[in-house]
Amino acid sequence: MSIENINKLFPVFLKLENFRVLIVGGGKVGLEKVSAVLLNCPAADLTIVAKDFSSALKDYLKFYPHVKTIERQFENSDLNNIEFLIVAINDKQKSFEIKEEAKKRCILANVADTPEQCDFYLGSIVRKGDLKIAISTNGKSPTVAKRVREVFEQAFPDEMQEVLENLYKIRTQLNGDFASKVSELNKITSTLADKPSTKAFSIKRIGTASLYSLAVIIIMVIGHLIFTYVPFTDIGSFLRITMQSFDSNLWIYVLAGFIAQMIDGALGMAYGVSVTTFLLSIGISPAIASASMHASEVFTTGSSSLVYMRFKNVNIKLFKKLVWPGAIGAIFGATAISFISKDYFVLIKPLVSFYTLILGLMIIVRAKNIHLRTGSKIKKIGLVAVTGGFLDSVGGGGWGPIVTTSLIAGGRQLKYAVGSSHLAKFFVATISTITFFLLIGISHWQIILGLVIGGMIAAPISIYFSNKIPTKKGLLFVGCLVITISLKTIISTFI
Repeated sequence: MSIENINKLFPVFLKLENFRVLIVGGGKVGLEKVSAVLLNCPAADLTIVAKDFSSALKDYLKFYPHVKTIERQFENSDLNNIEFLIVAINDKQKSFEIKEEAKKRCILANVADTPEQCDFYLGSIVRKGDLKIAISTNGKSPTVAKRVREVFEQAFPDEMQEVLENLYKIRTQLNGDFASKVSELNKITSTLADKPSTKAFSIKRIGTASLYSLAVIIIMVIGHLIFTYVPFTDIGSFLRITMQSFDSNLWIYVLAGFIAQMIDGALGMAYGVSVTTFLLSIGISPAIASASMHASEVFTTGSSSLVYMRFKNVNIKLFKKLVWPGAIGAIFGATAISFISKDYFVLIKPLVSFYTLILGLMIIVRAKNIHLRTGSKIKKIGLVAVTGGFLDSVGGGGWGPIVTTSLIAGGRQLKYAVGSSHLAKFFVATISTITFFLLIGISHWQIILGLVIGGMIAAPISIYFSNKIPTKKGLLFVGCLVITISLKTIISTFI
């Protein structure tokens, strides 16, 4: 490669709190630039000038009261005492004029989506505690930079901060000159590049074998149920009787499954809440509503999980932390709702509706804070999974709003939080379904059939629309829908 074709950018890491930064623009792109600056340097001396500030940006800045905002058109005087400039407005000519004025004042500037007008680029950033890696494609392909960042974020373990802190302690305790310290640290860190130890490899094999064993057990249980309830000696008569006994509400269940899966596929959550609130609203008991939802969810989450795994959206380590606690919580939840609802249906129905009402509010809060990523990374994943699995079985929904939302709010990347949580949900739903079948049987199989048909039809379509529907508006719609149906059920119970 000739010297003219190489990437000539010089990478540096700035202590941005020591500089004065100006961002011009308050729309969607402005929000992206503001969040990029504040996520990497929350104490940055930042001023934002914009004719109009989007509601999302205003909500975001509530957590950064030190940021100065000026709501008016840009003026040249705004560049006084500024050292870094980012232009994020949808006006190319105005952007060029601002850039020229900044150049006269020797101010380094970045003009969004215009590489030739940039003195510096805002590259994709990999953050693992104190470890920070900046990625640049010389302005040629932000998409490639984003993909590389995702690969790095998955490759580096979440415990990287602990590794850095331990190495720092070791470094401060080492004696000798600089060269000897480096040599000793090289010996310690060389194990990071080694192949997994025999012990780790054995644990991995045990985990894999356990998952296969669980799958075999599930297949055996399903086979037992089929051979128990389906009289193969007279399959023709059985099919005729089955067709005649179809519930007239079957197509309603199909439509409910279709709509719920479309919502879940687009937003990564709310299938269970949507299905359960609908079934409760037409008089289905909490236990049957939850059992039907989980049985249908085995199929819908199974098909969508294959897609997530195909596109490598699953963090296996995170998945393992979720699946076993979630399964345990699901068993306890299914057992509780199965026995309680038999004698206390009148009491349980409004309680479950009140719970789904809370979930609806959680979804709206999630929508209003869709851009926030300031929380520290969640640690007690097992506790969250147990709670999510239990409440998911009791309330017929909640794994997504509780587990997935907690992971995202706790600093996990959206892509891996949704994918890993979804795959874990497949196993949790399977365990919950088996528990329900053993306790209350499968007399509600027509509800399950309708939900499965609708969900399986919607699954591939929802994947296509997942990148088309605005996440915030979609979450707000789902939250309002769940709240409305839950309030209807609560009011009709007492009036």
